Amino acid sequence: MAPQKLSSFFLIFLVLLQSLSSADSQAFIGVNYGQVADNLPPPAETVKLIQSTSIQKVRLYGADPAIIKALANTGIGIVIGASNGDIPALAADPNFAGQWVNNNILAYYPASKIIVVNVGNEVVTSGDQNLIPQLLPAMQNVQNALNAASLGGRIKVSTVHAMSILSQSDPPSSGLFSPVFGDSLKALLQFHKENGSPLMINPYPFFAYQSDPRPETLAFCLFQPNAGRVDSGNGIKYMNMFDAQVDAVRSALNAWGFKEIQIVVAETGWPYKGDPNEVGPSMDNAKAYNGNLINHLRSMVGTPLMPGISVDTYIFALYDEDLKPGPGSERSFGLFKPDLSTTYDAGLSKNSQTPTAPVTPAPATPTTPVTPVTPAPKPTGSATWCLPKPGIPDSELQSNLDYACSMGIDCSPIQEGGPCFEPNTVASHAAYAMNVLYQTAGRNPWNCDFSQTASLTSTNPSYNGCTYPGGNL
Repeated sequence: MAPQKLSSFFLIFLVLLQSLSSADSQAFIGVNYGQVADNLPPPAETVKLIQSTSIQKVRLYGADPAIIKALANTGIGIVIGASNGDIPALAADPNFAGQWVNNNILAYYPASKIIVVNVGNEVVTSGDQNLIPQLLPAMQNVQNALNAASLGGRIKVSTVHAMSILSQSDPPSSGLFSPVFGDSLKALLQFHKENGSPLMINPYPFFAYQSDPRPETLAFCLFQPNAGRVDSGNGIKYMNMFDAQVDAVRSALNAWGFKEIQIVVAETGWPYKGDPNEVGPSMDNAKAYNGNLINHLRSMVGTPLMPGISVDTYIFALYDEDLKPGPGSERSFGLFKPDLSTTYDAGLSKNSQTPTAPVTPAPATPTTPVTPVTPAPKPTGSATWCLPKPGIPDSELQSNLDYACSMGIDCSPIQEGGPCFEPNTVASHAAYAMNVLYQTAGRNPWNCDFSQTASLTSTNPSYNGCTYPGGNL
């Protein structure tokens, strides 16, 4: 076999392997399990509910023994938390940290798959000048206790931050950490670098929309059809707020020389109802945001600055928390009700591939691949290509073209002078770009949906010197 054909074979094999692996595990999809409520079902029932979904990780805000025990032998990753109130004792006394690790980790591990310990929640932006300087010593003592138990490489130590640790985030390439937190934050990032632990951040496009409640902003926040926003710093067109916010954090890390630190989204979500004076909460918006976010993660396209990977993302939240203070939206983020029924279908069920339809009257064109209701069967035994369905208007195809080329694929063949530039039509260029995105995103049925404007074919659409990539399945 010629070297070029051999490398192509292995590339196809690796992409297929990745798609199968991600479809099975989807380890990047997690959920927040808050407990500020008086009506939650027993942990054992909740664990059965989680097992019926594609959720593979659960983030707790504390270390509830009943929940940790209930998750034993399920393979579900568990993030536990030390409260802000524990930080002074953890910082001051290594023995206290050792006992905390014994009581909350060693008592359950490895049957309960604890993967991260979060020391405190949004401490740096809390304004508590007594607590902030104690955060790093507390994390160090927990890390040392884990090291002493030979778990330092298996269980990571982190803390969770609000997006307000950034002084600048728009455009994403200009992302910078606030100098107000400079020394403290740099020391924390050095800890992450030395220990291989992630920076955990809480991006909420919901709050971005509340501060700019225009229809085009809503579409941008909900992964819906929109014109996109060009980053003036690098020319990248962003098609959704989630990618823009995550990449702003990536830029801030890079600017400080911490390019190797992994980002984890500790919280993101959208409330399905709120108070009458709140802008943005609704059932349709919540379903659109969470459903399209899940599909975006499943597509494995990543963000423009981190292409080809899906950032571990914990959706807020598993249940409503009826005892939380604040506006009505604070108590209305739950994906599920206390009776274990769904609040709305976000496409998490293993037995359901329900799509998340746009809720604005814009053309039904995706800003992320969407899972069809009844996926068309893949042609088997031959190469497959993803092409627009006949009769789709140019306006929708242009949106598909803009989206696909914004996701980091190579669109140079359809630029002037490229082998696929002619015929110079929206339909021809969109067909090429949509197929390339399908081929690189995993070749699952939902990677070729584009809000039901595309379908799979086993007929090679290549022509003259224009070659459409395709793979054997």
